[in-house]
Amino acid sequence: MHLHPPRWLAALPGEAEERTGVRQVSAAAWSAVRATPVSAPRLLAHSPALARDLGFSPDALSTPWFAEVLSGNRLLPGMRPIATNYGGHQFGHWAGQLGDGRAILLGEAEAVDGRRWELQLKGAGPTPYSRSADGRAVLRSSLREFICSEAMQALGVPTTRALSLVATGEAVVRDLLYQGDPRPEPGAIVCRVAPSFTRFGHFELPAARGDLGLLRRMVEVTIAQEFPQLSGPNATAEFFAEVARRSAVMVAHWMRVGFVHGVMNTDNMSILGLTIDYGPFGWVENFDPDWTPNTTDAQRRRYRFGTQPQVAHWNLAALASALAPLFGDDQAPLHAGMDAYARAFQQAQAGMSADKLGLAEWRDDDSALLQELYRWMQAAQIDMPLFFRRIAALDPATTSPQDLADLSYAPQQFEREAVALSDWLARYAVRLASEAEHPPLRRARMDAANPLYVPRNWLLQQAIDAAEQGDLAELQALQAVLERPYETQPGAERFAAMRPAWALDRPGCSALSCSS
Repeated sequence: MHLHPPRWLAALPGEAEERTGVRQVSAAAWSAVRATPVSAPRLLAHSPALARDLGFSPDALSTPWFAEVLSGNRLLPGMRPIATNYGGHQFGHWAGQLGDGRAILLGEAEAVDGRRWELQLKGAGPTPYSRSADGRAVLRSSLREFICSEAMQALGVPTTRALSLVATGEAVVRDLLYQGDPRPEPGAIVCRVAPSFTRFGHFELPAARGDLGLLRRMVEVTIAQEFPQLSGPNATAEFFAEVARRSAVMVAHWMRVGFVHGVMNTDNMSILGLTIDYGPFGWVENFDPDWTPNTTDAQRRRYRFGTQPQVAHWNLAALASALAPLFGDDQAPLHAGMDAYARAFQQAQAGMSADKLGLAEWRDDDSALLQELYRWMQAAQIDMPLFFRRIAALDPATTSPQDLADLSYAPQQFEREAVALSDWLARYAVRLASEAEHPPLRRARMDAANPLYVPRNWLLQQAIDAAEQGDLAELQALQAVLERPYETQPGAERFAAMRPAWALDRPGCSALSCSS
């Protein structure tokens, strides 16, 4: 593996001299920083597949210097740490300068296939963009991000990756639900990996400040580095349209697997269409399009499961507004990009919905069939992942409501909705018969689209509870199961179980905040 300084150092203006203190950083896309050393870094977990792709040898993973590097205590030749400068809209309101408040980009790794990947530490100490925070992260949020990043990769969802989870040996004080009860928690650092961590907010900040020179240069550099296939006078328009299309596909995958990001601010949107910033995320268990795991969004319900496609569209409109000065009086290319999002989402959702239901093709009237199913699932409080796996194994023509009764979190409501389920199963059987596909082929299509194992929050919380006591067995078992989320794994039944009663109101399971 070869390491290189971040390409932004040579391509974009920045603060080359390290300076301490939080501040507003103008006319610069980045600031040179250095991680704050920790007392006792210890590797808790790593992604073998990603380590292999990046060229780390198995022997390197077990050496003390590996944890030293991935905690920020030690730099390898080629590393030049920086924090990047960006703004963003948070909960629909402009928040001004935000930046990498606790993320430090170490450099870029040239993988065995020649591709370059940015290595970023999350929780390695303060930067000029930390505002009033300490730049650290706790074990619970770090473990969640590590596990979910790699689980999403295995699920086929576009995502940033996670190479390692390192304990710092130091405590971090956090108020879990912002209720005036701060407590010390074990600290940890995640090494995140992506081709680029560039966000919508990187373009919004210079636009908001009227720094059109930096905005134009940011676009040019991003296209050259991340979208080299685009060139000519229409490159900026094509860039925006491609960001829109990738964002649409990403969100369609979220809806397919039941993932709720929880905090879809524009500074948490990747220009590569990758899931980024795993904070108060959650997984739909009893199907509810109105559910959000983020307690800080409980009133406005902006970032609930069912509104994610609309919020992504809103965020793209904010990006379009930032890019608008580069287009002068002709804003048509930006409108075309927004239209590209709508078309791409519709196409991706149609294909994924067909796979979820085991249909060879998606017809116009299939949307009504699916929406009727979702209305029933919500009314009967049906476990979303387990329902789709179950119906893949059943013949709807001979299935009775009682064959699915155990998938409800509310038995009385299920009984009230049993007739509606019978009616839906009959229509579904007719629809499947119209294609006359061999049942094993249908089941294979459905099983490939509907995961059996997902990182449900209560499973993550069990791993967190054990890890905080020094027991990594639960973390390791969960990580191993999630590497093959679509395959039935004998002995892993507890990882495909419905949410237990104790997790319904447990902080960290159904209720989370941005405190991490």
